Amino acid sequence: MQKSALMDDQKKAVIWREWENGTPMITISRAIEKPPATVYFYLQYHGGIQPRQRKRCLKSLSLEEREEISRGLARGRSLRTIVGFLQRSPSTVSREVNNNGGTQRYRATVADKFAWKRAKRPKSCLLAQNIKLKKLVTAKLGENWSPEQISGWLKLTYPDDEGLRVSYETIYKSLFIQARGLFRKDLRNHLRSKRKFRHAKKHKPATGQQIIAGISIRERPAYVEDRAIPGHWEGDLICGSRNSYIATVVERKSRFTILVKVEGKKTEGLVSALSRQMAKLPELLKQSLTWDRGTEMAAHQKFSVATNMDVYFCDPSSPWQRGTNENTNGLLRQYFPKGSCLSGYSQTELDEVAEHLNTRPRKTLGFVTPAYKLNEVLQ
Repeated sequence: MQKSALMDDQKKAVIWREWENGTPMITISRAIEKPPATVYFYLQYHGGIQPRQRKRCLKSLSLEEREEISRGLARGRSLRTIVGFLQRSPSTVSREVNNNGGTQRYRATVADKFAWKRAKRPKSCLLAQNIKLKKLVTAKLGENWSPEQISGWLKLTYPDDEGLRVSYETIYKSLFIQARGLFRKDLRNHLRSKRKFRHAKKHKPATGQQIIAGISIRERPAYVEDRAIPGHWEGDLICGSRNSYIATVVERKSRFTILVKVEGKKTEGLVSALSRQMAKLPELLKQSLTWDRGTEMAAHQKFSVATNMDVYFCDPSSPWQRGTNENTNGLLRQYFPKGSCLSGYSQTELDEVAEHLNTRPRKTLGFVTPAYKLNEVLQ
C-alpha cells in the first residue's frame, strides 16, 4: 500500500480534518486535487482513524544541527571544531557521521531521513500481546457484540483482572487498521454498520405522515420520559425487499425487544398481529406504546381496545423522539441486513433473534442485559 506516498503532509492533514467533519470523500478529493479513489484507499488503509503524529525526541539531532555538520565537513573542519559549534558530545557527532557515509559522503537531509526511519519503534498493540484477551474479544465479535459491549462486559466479568481490560477504541483500531493485521477481515461483518472503516455519522431525519385521531407524544405523561415506570414501549417497522416488514417493539426501561411477524404494511394486519403479541404481556408491562407517524398504525384505536394500552405518535420527521426503538432497529440490522427479504422468517425464528438480542449487554444498562433488567422489574 503506497497511496500515502502520493500526497504530502498538508494534503493528508486536509483529509483528516474534513473527514472528522463528515465531509464526503468526493468533496475531499476536489479539495486536495486528487481522484476520489486515492482518498478512499488512503482512509481504508488507516481504517478511517487518523494515525498518531510522530514527534522528534528532544535529545536527537535536529535537521538544522545536521546541516551544520554537513557545512562544517564541506569546509574541511574537524569533528571537534564542529562539536564546539553544536555544543554536543564528540561521541554523538562522531557516531552521526560514521553511521551516514563518513566525512566524505555525509549529507544532512539523507542522514535526517534515515535517522527518522531508524527511530521508529513499532509497539505491539495490547490485543497482540495478550492472547487470552484477544480470544475473548474474537469470540464476542463472532456473536455480533459491539466493541463497546465487549469492553463493558470485560469490566463486569473480570473486575479483579486488569490484564483483561481493553477499550472499545482499541478493538476498533485492531479491526480496521490494515497494518495491524490482528483480526480476520470477516470479523468486520459482525459489526452493525458493516463499514470497511470508521467515519463520521450524519443524522438524516425520517419523513412522517398524518394519523387521524392520533394522540401526540407531547401529551404523553412526563413520568414516561424518565423511564421510572416499566411497561411503556416504542415501536416501528423495519423494511426489507419485496415489501416485507417486521414490527419491532422495545420497552423503554429495560430495552427488552419483541419482534412481530407481519404480512405487510396494511394497518389491519399489523394491528392484529401486534395486538396478539402484546396481549401476552403481564398487566404491569401493558402501559403505553409510542409509534412513528406511519399509516400502518392508523387503526391504533383497535390496538388500544385489544391491549388496554394508550398509543402516542411522534412529531413528523422526529425519529429521535422514540430513540430507544431507533437504536434497537440499528442493532437488528445485524440479523436482518438492508436489502434482504424479511417475509421468510417465522414468528418462532423472530423470537429466537429477539432472545439473542435481549441477552446481549447494553452500555446504557451498565452492561447488563435487557432480559436481566426486565426480570428485575417483574420480581
